[in-house]
Amino acid sequence: MTLLLREEHVTELLDMPTAIAAVEEVLRDQAEGQATNKPRYRVATPVSQLHVMAAGDRRLGVFGIKVYTASRKGTRFLVLLYDSESGDMLAMIEADRLGQMRTGAASGVATKYMAREDADKVGIFGAGWQAESQLMAVCAVRPVRSVKVFSRKPDRREAFARKMTALLRVEVTPAETPEETVRGQSIIITATTSREPVLNGEWIEPGAHVNAAGSNFLMKAETDVETIRRASVIAVDSIDQSRVESGDLLPAIERGVISWESVTELGRIVAGQVAGRKNLDDITIFKSNGIALEDISTALRVYNLARERGVGETIDLWPKE
Repeated sequence: MTLLLREEHVTELLDMPTAIAAVEEVLRDQAEGQATNKPRYRVATPVSQLHVMAAGDRRLGVFGIKVYTASRKGTRFLVLLYDSESGDMLAMIEADRLGQMRTGAASGVATKYMAREDADKVGIFGAGWQAESQLMAVCAVRPVRSVKVFSRKPDRREAFARKMTALLRVEVTPAETPEETVRGQSIIITATTSREPVLNGEWIEPGAHVNAAGSNFLMKAETDVETIRRASVIAVDSIDQSRVESGDLLPAIERGVISWESVTELGRIVAGQVAGRKNLDDITIFKSNGIALEDISTALRVYNLARERGVGETIDLWPKE
C-alpha cells in the first residue's frame, strides 16, 4: 500500500530540526559514496515547464523523484518515494511545503558547519515563502539576536518582519537599502527571484557567511563576482548540478576568478573531509541549488512520522489479482 500525504499532512509533521537532520545525514551519505543524485532536467513548452529530479540513498534504503510543473497557474510539486530493495512505492507526497523546508534546512546545515560559532546578526534579501524557511533554519543553528530584511516592496518587508519576529522571537526589522541589509551582519541570506545581483561583495564584513539560495538558473544571479572573489570557502550541494544551474558562480568562473576545482560539495564539509572555514575572518559561501537527495531524505522522515502517527491516506496502486 502507498501512503498519500497532502500539504496539510506535511505541514503538521515536518518541523525545521527534523528537516535539518534529514538534509545533514543525506549530504554526509553523498560525500561517503552511499548516495547518488541526478541533476534536475527540464522540459519546456512556450507556456510551462516540467522539472524532474532523481536520487537514491543505499544506507537509507530509498530512492525517488521529485517532479513539478510551473505555469501561469502556479507551481505543483510531488515527491514519489520508493523502497530501493523491493521497488514498492512507499509514498506520494505533495511537496511544496516539503521543498520549502528542505531548502531552508540545506542553508541551516551550511550555516552550522561554515558560519562562525558566534554569528548572531543576519541580513536577508527576500521576504517571501522561501525566505521564511531560510531564516527559520539559520535561527535553529545559531544564537541569532537580530535580523534585517530587505525587499523591493516596503510593505512586503514590513509584513515579513512582523511575522518572523512573532514566529522566531527574534528582532526582525526592515532595512531601507540593500547595503544596510549587509553591513555589520555575520550571516547573509539571498532568497529572491532577482535576475541581477542584489548582494555587493564590497559590503560583506570579514568573517561573514553567505547562503545564496534564490537562483537555480544559469541566467540568474543574486551575488556579484566580488562576493565570489572574496570567499575563502565556496560550497554547493552538488557540483554536477551547479555546473548547469549556478548563475551565481558562472560569471566568476568565466572570468577566471575561481575554478570548479576550488568549489567543494557541502557534504564533504559535513563528513569532515574539507574544512568549512579555516580562520575567523574567512568569508564563506554556500550556493544552494536544491537537490533531489535532500527531497527524498526529508520525504522519508515525513513518511516515517506519518506511519507512527497514523496520518495520511492509503492507496492501492497495483492491487494483486
